[in-house]
Amino acid sequence: MDLIRESDLPGIGRKFQINTRSGDKLVVVIHDDGRREIYHFDNDDPEESISMVTLDDAEARRVAGIIGGMSYMPRDLESVDVCFDEMFIEWYKVEPGAKSAGMTIGDLGIRKRTGATIIAIVKRDQIKIINPGPEQIIREGATLVILGERAKVKACKHLIQHGSL
Repeated sequence: MDLIRESDLPGIGRKFQINTRSGDKLVVVIHDDGRREIYHFDNDDPEESISMVTLDDAEARRVAGIIGGMSYMPRDLESVDVCFDEMFIEWYKVEPGAKSAGMTIGDLGIRKRTGATIIAIVKRDQIKIINPGPEQIIREGATLVILGERAKVKACKHLIQHGSL
């Protein structure tokens, strides 16, 4: 059973219906003007909406970051995978003794050597760096948010831990 169904809404935007593993039904409507409407449906009557929230584009992106773990990552999760077709986003904690600690993203040539991209860094003090540049230093204890195909993300993690491929 698909958990997410998509459909076009001509003249309006796109609709996403999410049926969660816990049995909840959510519908997200993304309007062409950037607004998002989120509907939560009654478990006993799947046609009856019990709540609705409207977000503008900036609010929706902030909420997406919160839900996706950019603002807070539960401490019990060492690594999280999110998959989009063949692309993965993985949260990876730089372990003590990692050979790349103290080096910059550019020094390591992460994108050129592995094909993966570090899209964010969450430092030990919870300061977040979104879209870090090549001058950004990788530190022990930081959590890296890595985007790429599974093999490329794996190569990136290996490069960070061992300093070579």
